[in-house]
Amino acid sequence: MDTTEANKAFVTDFFAAMNAGDADAIANSYADDGCVQTMGNTLISGVFNKEQITRSAGAIFDVFPQGLSFTILGMLAEGDKVAVEATSEGEHISGQIYSNEYHFLFEFRDGKLLRLKEYMDTERVTDVLCGGQRPPFGE
Repeated sequence: MDTTEANKAFVTDFFAAMNAGDADAIANSYADDGCVQTMGNTLISGVFNKEQITRSAGAIFDVFPQGLSFTILGMLAEGDKVAVEATSEGEHISGQIYSNEYHFLFEFRDGKLLRLKEYMDTERVTDVLCGGQRPPFGE
């Protein structure tokens, strides 16, 4: 299997771990200097290193006790990058149904996840995941 196909298989396995709520598998997917970057200006936006990912990977599943299900709609790969269009759906502990649409950009190095950029509808994040709270303007 060439690198591009291996990276696509990695992404498929990553989403399987997300759907299974396997926080250890998610954290172990990252290189030691890897990070996730959640785009936008929400309370959960920012760049998080592997240590932060390891500490908090399970927290998202705590607020979705019945799970958060991701569906891959499409995937394109070239070299060490894989672009993914996906959706999610799950019942938040507030009782609200959370669904979102995403674009993910996975960047790999030596078979590990170096950077994951996550783009999504930030209004849905604010409304459901952040209870309507926003960071102060300009932060």
